[in-house]
Formats: sequence, structure tokens, C-alpha cells
Amino acid sequence: MELLRLICLLRLWLALLSFLVGFSAGSATHWPEQEGKEVWDYVTVRKDAHMFWWLYYATNPCKNFSELPLVMWLQGGPGGSSTGFGNFEEIGPLDTQLKPRNTTWLKWASLLFVDNPVGTGFSYVNTTDAYAKDLDTVASDMMVLLKSFFDCHKEFQTVPFYIFSESYGGKMAAGISVELYKAVQQGTIKCNFSGVALGDSWISPVDSVLSWGPYLYSMSLLDNKGLAEVSDIAEQVLSAVNKGFYKEATQLWGKAEMIIEKNTDGVNFYNILTKSTPENAMESSLEFLRSPLAHLSQRHVRHLQGDALSQLMNGLIKKKLKIIPEDISWGAQASYVFISMEGDFMKPAIDVVDKLLAAGVNVTVYNGQLDLIVDTMGQESWIQKLKWPQLSKFNELKWKALYTDPKSSETSAFVKSYENLAFYWILKAGHMVPSDQGEMALKMMRLVTEQE
Repeated sequence: MELLRLICLLRLWLALLSFLVGFSAGSATHWPEQEGKEVWDYVTVRKDAHMFWWLYYATNPCKNFSELPLVMWLQGGPGGSSTGFGNFEEIGPLDTQLKPRNTTWLKWASLLFVDNPVGTGFSYVNTTDAYAKDLDTVASDMMVLLKSFFDCHKEFQTVPFYIFSESYGGKMAAGISVELYKAVQQGTIKCNFSGVALGDSWISPVDSVLSWGPYLYSMSLLDNKGLAEVSDIAEQVLSAVNKGFYKEATQLWGKAEMIIEKNTDGVNFYNILTKSTPENAMESSLEFLRSPLAHLSQRHVRHLQGDALSQLMNGLIKKKLKIIPEDISWGAQASYVFISMEGDFMKPAIDVVDKLLAAGVNVTVYNGQLDLIVDTMGQESWIQKLKWPQLSKFNELKWKALYTDPKSSETSAFVKSYENLAFYWILKAGHMVPSDQGEMALKMMRLVTEQE
């Protein structure tokens, strides 16, 4: 056993050394040599609609990739790039400076990053009518991609396959999981689908909006007058959703955000302990009045396409990948992706999660303690609306504490699970859990994929 341990440590050291060979410290001027295998490609999922994916094979020094799960990561937005933000800002092997990430998930899983819906990241459309407009189209497109992927990479057909997601990516992941489950049952897609994880997910938008006021008030970020203003606009959003006026609800949601920013001196929707980038309130209001959707897409896709990441993706990464068409810039179509989903944005997907639970699919919900846009209170609210027969038994359970360091008494998270539903409360994390609490996010992934 001691000899095996020494061999593993030696392999780990050699892997790290090879990772660093040729790397220019402090600059992203060339791609560092990596131990693991990578492949990438396009799939034409519909006429004029081309979806890009990028796969990293797991690099655990003691296990072959075939002994570890395959994780597909789906970003939010809609319009956020998995191959960009999820990869370089959250769970991939390198950060935006091309330095190794200590908490990369690649140590314990192969990683499949997909730019979806079409038009996101390096994915692109040739005509404007090819953008997806609803969850059904998003799921249908992904079925085409996954069938192509597993048909071409048969080595992954028996490997446990999990979908992890963030924000609007969670809503897409739920819809995709329902269709994938059907496809596996019918035999049209050959894969070992093992579960889905919904991170800070936009499953029930109205429950998030309704909880914004009480959450901010409880955190001393709203006074009584501010709470009343936020509660009033939240009720307007609820009324629009109940009437099925989803486009109107989307615009009212944007108005609610501005009311919150005005009353909180610019709280950051992605982490309440920070402030948004300073922006002239009057100018922001005028932008919203001129084009509410364009304004909202800028707000909620822009933070996923920072300057450093955009320069990396459109420079060194585009050169590395070689197959990106010359006229396609990473992220250039992202705003159109967001705008095209206007009618779908505020629709709830609670019933979709219910379908997954009823089918026996393992569903994990996880949320950052400091997130506002999809706060934990809102997540807990929609979970109580599930029709899942075991919900009462889930509710009776007490959560248990989790620690990233077994020698430390500092709690990193809480978890509660019953049968095929689990909920993780991730402490000291905002909307982007792997960015804020990388060690805990990695531990959670290993727990979900049954590696701990």
C-alpha cells in the first residue's frame, strides 16, 4: 500500500511538472503543455445552427479516465459560454492567465464544456431565425449534439455521465435531462446518464424575485421603505407570470433589479457582500427605457465575458482550436441568444424537475449563501412546490455539516438528501460557487458523483 501511495505521488508530481513546462509565468502568451488529452468539434444541430464542444479527459494520476465520471458543464445567461467562463473561470484545468487551477474538477472527472444555446461562445448561427426561443428547442438541439458525441466517443458510453449547471444553465439542464432520460430509455443515445446538478438555478424565476426583498431586508441591505418598493414590483412580476404574460414579466424583472440597486446603493446581484461596477443610475434607467432586453442582456451576459477572458478566447484559444470560422468571434452573438429567449425567461420549470424525480433521476440542487439573483430562499420556496411524493420525508430530515478540511472546525456547507433528491447549502459563496468556494465545489462534485 505504501509503495502504491508513493507511485501515485510521483505521478502527480510529474503531471504537475509537465503542466508547468513551457509556461510563461504571469502571461497568457502561449498554451502550456498538458498531460491530458483534449478534443473539440462542432455539431450542426439544425439548419444554420452550429454548436461547439470541448472535452478534457480526466487526469487523475492513479486512475484511468474510464474509471472516473464524465461531467458536462452548462453555463447560464442564456448566452454565457461554458468553454470560456465555466472552463477558465470556474472548473477547468487552467485559469485566464493559463495558470494551473488547484481545484479543477479534471482531477476527478472528464469535463465536457458545451456552448449552448446556439450562438453562445464559439457556437453560432448563420441566420437570425436559427436562435433557440424556448427550452424545448434548447433540449432538442442538445440531443443532437449528445447523440453525435457518444456515437463518436464510444469510450464514454459506459462511463457515469452527469450534467452540472449554473444559473439559467440549470433550467436548461433540467429540460435537457428529461429528454436525455427518454433518449437513453429508447436507445437512441447510448450513455450512462447518472444525474443532474442544478446550481443557483433559474428553475422558478418568480420565487427568486419574491424572495429578493425579504432576503435583503434580513441582511440589513434594505430598510422598510425599500422593502415595500421591492415587494410591490415583485407582486407585479408575480401577476404577469400568473397571467402567462412572460415577456412583460421579463421586463418587470429588469425593473425590479433597478429598484433594488437604487435602494441598496448598488448591491451586486451575484454576491451581496460586494458592489456592482459603478454605473450612472440615470444612464442605466434611460438604457432600460430605450431597449429593456438589450439592457438586460448586457447586464447578465457581460459579466461572463470580461475583457481578459474575451481577449484569451478570441486570441490564443481561437488559434489553438483552429476550427473556429474566421468571421466568428467568441461571444459576439451572446446578446441575441438572450433576447431570443425573452418569452421563455420567466417561465417556471418546477414541473420539469418533478418529471426527473418521478423517473428516478438523481437530482442535486446547490446554492451559494451570498447569491441574490437566485437566492437560497427562492430555491427553498420552489422545492416546496414539488409534487414529488417523498417531499414530506425530505423535509423531515435535518441537514448535516460538511468540511473541506477534516482537521478544521469551520463549516463549509450543509447537505440534506433523501432518495434521489439532494440539496447543498454552500457557505461564503455567491452565484458562481466554484469561483468563490473552489474546494467545497470540488468536494460536492465528488459527493454527487459518488467518489466520497
